[in-house]
Amino acid sequence: DTLWDLAIAEVEKRENPDDDGKRVEVWEKSVLFMGNKNGGKTTIILRCLEREEIPKPTLALEYTFGRRARRHNTPKDIAHFWELGGGTSLLELIRIPITSNNIRSFAVVLVLDLSKPNELWTTMEKLLQVTRNHVNKILTKLEKTNPEVATEIKQRMRNNLQRDHPDYELVDPFPIPLVIIGSKYDIFHEFDSEMRKIISKTLRFVSHYYGASLVFTSKSEALLLKARGLINHLAFGYDKSKSVSVDHSKPLFIPAGLDSLSQIGPPPASDSDIGKMRANTPLELWKKVFEKTFPPKSFCDLQDTKDPAQDLQYAEYEVDVMRAQKNQELEHYKRNASKSWKEMDFDSD
Repeated sequence: DTLWDLAIAEVEKRENPDDDGKRVEVWEKSVLFMGNKNGGKTTIILRCLEREEIPKPTLALEYTFGRRARRHNTPKDIAHFWELGGGTSLLELIRIPITSNNIRSFAVVLVLDLSKPNELWTTMEKLLQVTRNHVNKILTKLEKTNPEVATEIKQRMRNNLQRDHPDYELVDPFPIPLVIIGSKYDIFHEFDSEMRKIISKTLRFVSHYYGASLVFTSKSEALLLKARGLINHLAFGYDKSKSVSVDHSKPLFIPAGLDSLSQIGPPPASDSDIGKMRANTPLELWKKVFEKTFPPKSFCDLQDTKDPAQDLQYAEYEVDVMRAQKNQELEHYKRNASKSWKEMDFDSD
C-alpha cells in the first residue's frame, strides 16, 4: 500500500462506526514543556513516552508525539509534545505551538529546577507571563469569532475548584491546564530544612493560585511515575490521581484543586517583615518574601548565550566548512574596512 492508501484507510476506520454501533472519537491533545535550562524536561518527556533514549540538549523548539489506544482494536489517541529549550531566552517561540485551532486541547507543563532556587521565581514568572499573555490574546479573538468556545475554556479552568471552596474567589486560574514540576528533588532534599520549607510553601501557593497541579520529581522511578500520571491525564485523558502529599519533608504531590490557602499558611516571614513589604496582590507578596531569601539572578544572566551553530549534535561537514570560509571572509572584510576608515582624512572645517 502507498502512503495515501494507508491514510485513506485510517480516515475510513475513524469515520465508520465500531462494533457497538458507536462512532469512535480520537482524542488529540497538545502539551508544551518549558522551564529551566537543563532542568530535566527532555528526560520527563522520554519517560512519559516510554522511550529508552539518552536525552540531548534541546535546541529552540522541538516536537515529538505519542499514541495510546484506550482499548483493543480502537484508533489510538494522539498527544503532541512540544519542548521549549533555552530556559527564558526563547520566549517568542511560545506563540508557535499555541494557536486558536488547538487552544481547547492545549496544556502547559512548567519544569522548575529545585536545585537552583535563585533562578526559580524569575524563570517561572517570565515563562508563565508570556504564555498567559499569548493565550489571552487568542481568547480575546475567540470572544469575537467563537464566544461559546472562549467561555467554555474560561469556565473549565474555574471548575478546578468547587464553587463552595473557600478560595474560589481568591485565586486567579491560569487560562489553560497547567502542571508545575519541581525537578531534581534528590539535590533539593539535601538543602537546609528551612530553605526547603520556603521553596515548598511558595510553590504550593503559586500552584494553588494558578489552579495548577504540583509534583516534585527526580531520577527516582517512583517519583517519575507520579509526574507521568499527571502528564498522561493532560495528554491522554487518563484518570487523575486523588492522592495528596503536602509534607514539606517529603516530595510534594498535589493535583489541582486539592490544596487551600488555610493549609498552606501565610508567607514564611515575620509579621514585621511582611508589614514593611509593599505588595498589591498576594502573589506579589509571596514573591517579595521568597526573593528576600533567594535573591534572583537578573534576566540577562538567564539568557542562553551558547551559539547553537557550534552544537556538535547538529554538525554537517559541508555546511560547517562553508560557514568557516564565510567567517574568514567576514573577518578579512572587517579588518580592511577598519583600516580604510582609519586612513580617511576628514575636513577639519
